[in-house]
Formats: sequence, structure tokens, C-alpha cells
Amino acid sequence: MSQVLERLHSALDTLQLSEIMALLETHLEQAVQQERTYADCLCLLMEAEVDARRLRALTAWMRMAGLPAAKTLAQFDFAFQPSIDERQMRELATLRFVSESSNVIVLGPPGVGKTHLATALAVEAIGGGHSAYFVTAHDLVSDLGRAAREGKLEMRMRRYLKPKVLVVDEVGYLPLDMVGATIFFQLVSSRYERGSIVLTSNKSYADWGQVFGETTIATAILDRLLHHSTTVNIRGESYRLKERKRAGLLCAPVKTEGGANGNR
Repeated sequence: MSQVLERLHSALDTLQLSEIMALLETHLEQAVQQERTYADCLCLLMEAEVDARRLRALTAWMRMAGLPAAKTLAQFDFAFQPSIDERQMRELATLRFVSESSNVIVLGPPGVGKTHLATALAVEAIGGGHSAYFVTAHDLVSDLGRAAREGKLEMRMRRYLKPKVLVVDEVGYLPLDMVGATIFFQLVSSRYERGSIVLTSNKSYADWGQVFGETTIATAILDRLLHHSTTVNIRGESYRLKERKRAGLLCAPVKTEGGANGNR
């Protein structure tokens, strides 16, 4: 028996079936004790290997996605932000928008959970077997602008075209110059109906002309983003202000309102 086990371990090591190799002897003992068939034992071992590989793949995809944190929808406090339609978010979590290559735009003032929701959708996408990548608008434009100056824009653009879901965070926190706006337009146009963009912004759509420095290009970007999209508009208090109030650092409620209506 020991020689057979040695041969099995050698073969499993060669095939890089590490999970089966780790569980082999335990499962063989259980098979004898519980009078399982060899087929049952083999099936359980193969399922364990598949599960282990899936977990390793998900861990790698999460790491490559560059997420600021692995936030989930289950961790989001919908009771604190009643302006958000929880059913809408649950529908987005089905990932139908990903299969349809449509977009999700999350609008609202600072601190209301925009990044949390965008990150949670990326986590859902990764869990569903889709690639995702997270980047702030500033870092995105800076990276592509540098590539353009070096004559490597097309090659660098592939980094942001390849993921099935691209999260672009904080659009509008800093205005873009004409080069940056043009590059952003090229990215949105290239992903149009090919992959999903999950975008967060503290600016209403009416203010995007200021963000991109020119109304025409802002209109062209919105035209492509909104053609197949869902807008999540958040109005409410900042989570950070909530924590400060709990700590007694604010004497009176401080609320910020904003989003698609343009009140900030």
C-alpha cells in the first residue's frame, strides 16, 4: 500500500494536483471506514481540487484588480443611506449589466459610500468569473497621458480595455485638461458595448462640462456612457461625519446633498 501511495503522490505532484495530494490519505481512510466506492472517493477529491483552484484564482484576480479594499454589498449600511434603492443594487449584483456590457454610474457627494458600492460590484464581478480593475480617474489619465507622450498610448490603453469591468473612481474631484479629457473619451469610446465601466463622481451630469473642460467632449462622453447604463444617485450624510458625530466631535447634524440634481 505504501508503494502505491508513493506512486500516487509522485503522479499528483507531477500533475500539480496539490489539493488532492494533501487530502488523498484522509479520503482513502474515510472511504474504507464509510464504505464509499472508489468513484465517490475520486469525485470528492476532484471537487476539492477544483474548489481550491477556484479559490486561488479568485485570490489572484482580487489582487490584480487593485481594489482599495474588498468591500461587499453585505457590508454596506443601506439603512444609513435610504436614498439608495437596495433592490436596484441587488439587481446589479446579479451581473446582468456585465453580460450586457452596460455601465453603472454612482453619483453623490463625498463620503456617502460611492467607492464602497463600486468596489462591491467589482468584487461581485470577480466572484462571478469576470476580470475587474480599479483605478482613480486622476491615476488613469496621468498614466495614459504619460504613455501618450512616450508614444505608447495604444499599448498602455490595453491595460484598461482588457478587464470586463473597469472601475473609474473619483471622476470630477480634479478637472481634466484637454489632453486628459480627450484620452478619457478615447477610453470610453473603445470600451463602448465591449466592456462595463463602473464610475463614481461627486458631480452632477450638468457639471461634467466643467470637469472635462469643454461641453462638447463632455456630451460625447456622456452619450456613450449613458446609452446602456444605470445611474445610482446618493443623497445623504457622509459616513465619516457620522463617525465624528458618534465620537462627539460634531455638535449638530451636518448633511451634504447632491447627485444628479446638481445640489452639492
